[in-house]
Amino acid sequence: MRILIYMLLTGMFLSAAAMAQQKTYVLVHGAWGGGWSFKQTDSLLRSQGNMVYRPTLSGLGERVHLASQEIDLSTHIADVVNSILFENLHDIVLLGHSYGGMVVTGVADSIPERIGQLIYLDAFVPEDGQSVATAHGQENAGREMPSKDGLIYPFWNTDGEGLPRDVPQPAKTFSQPLVLKNKDRLKIPTTYILTYEGDDPEKDAFAFFARRAQGHGWKIIHMQAGHNPQMDIPDKLAELLEQIGGAQ
Repeated sequence: MRILIYMLLTGMFLSAAAMAQQKTYVLVHGAWGGGWSFKQTDSLLRSQGNMVYRPTLSGLGERVHLASQEIDLSTHIADVVNSILFENLHDIVLLGHSYGGMVVTGVADSIPERIGQLIYLDAFVPEDGQSVATAHGQENAGREMPSKDGLIYPFWNTDGEGLPRDVPQPAKTFSQPLVLKNKDRLKIPTTYILTYEGDDPEKDAFAFFARRAQGHGWKIIHMQAGHNPQMDIPDKLAELLEQIGGAQ
């Protein structure tokens, strides 16, 4: 009888410990992409007992049928804010990849109380009043790409590619400035992951934003990888995200 009680109590404690370690990740994709790009990372994180959400931004991915020139950065921020609110998520690990850095910054400004940790994955780190086009202090981002009817087309895409694939990005998501008002977002523990190829991370196109992140006092992690580790090396990315998520 004592053995049975001991086993039951031990099981309860182990179960409670597992639940305490469980994290909820919200993964926000980059420009032209979709939640599909994090599918493998999602599966790996879930296999470790975590909960994962990977919302697709309006007009992109499987929501490409809703594409419109009226979609802007505010729309994409609202996509993620509403996903968090309607799923009633708390203490989340929120990640933004590339352009997704613009989005998660706006989300953190809107509902910082729902976010336990913030992660920028080779991503934009905008300041108040900046857009994708001006975040580097330049007005040319995205303008060299062909656009039509308010959409910016990825030059690497071909009509013959199968699904899933990158799709045109609403141009206003690149041109609309981000308005930041809530200083509480700066209290969120934040990590910047700079992916780089070659031997020198300072030569990477996103090193500018890693330096800005360092200026905020955020943790900086260098990861030798291409710009899309969620697709190229999802196992290593999932392992890293688990380490970051468990460090709180």
